[in-house]
Amino acid sequence: MIFQELQQNIEKLVQKFDTISSDRKQHLEKLSAYIQQKYSDQKIPKLIVICTHNSRRSHLGQFWLALAADYYNLPNIETFSGGTEATAFNPNAVAALQRIGFEIFALIERENSVYSVRWAENQHSYHAFSKRFEDSPNPTQEFAAIMVCTEADEGCPFVPGTDFRIALPFEDPKAFDGTPQEAAKYDERCQQIGTEMLYVMSKVSVN
Repeated sequence: MIFQELQQNIEKLVQKFDTISSDRKQHLEKLSAYIQQKYSDQKIPKLIVICTHNSRRSHLGQFWLALAADYYNLPNIETFSGGTEATAFNPNAVAALQRIGFEIFALIERENSVYSVRWAENQHSYHAFSKRFEDSPNPTQEFAAIMVCTEADEGCPFVPGTDFRIALPFEDPKAFDGTPQEAAKYDERCQQIGTEMLYVMSKVSVN
């Protein structure tokens, strides 16, 4: 069962589907169609969200995809994240996910800390840290590569093993680090990514 606060926030985000532009919806639905086709082929949909540093948007994208799959009762979807280089799961992104209702805490504190992430009761925690897109435990074949920042899409023209690639750029909240708008901008990006990933999964069914 999804944590109550998170469930309530999901229900608010679902009401914001009409704020997504029609062009963006058409683009998001390409990802929905990929997932749907995997189900039709009786294969496990594997989705990796890629950004330059695997520090902010890629983590947000991964966990919202996983949560959205749970919310819409879509089984066996595997989500991952990675970067063109490894840095660290940014504390501001961690805090934004915590504020919206995810349970996150540091398991190992170091330069590239390892975090425990959960969004539901009786759930095995996911261990989150920054990694390159080709590093374990990320998939190596038959997966979708979701590029969430322009730099990663331009700087990573070839992702080995992928059978679907889509650019879904989001503005980087990093620009507001250390400013009075920091928390608000991270929350804004977290909610935008959440709304769009929920929309993607709302268009998939397992009849």
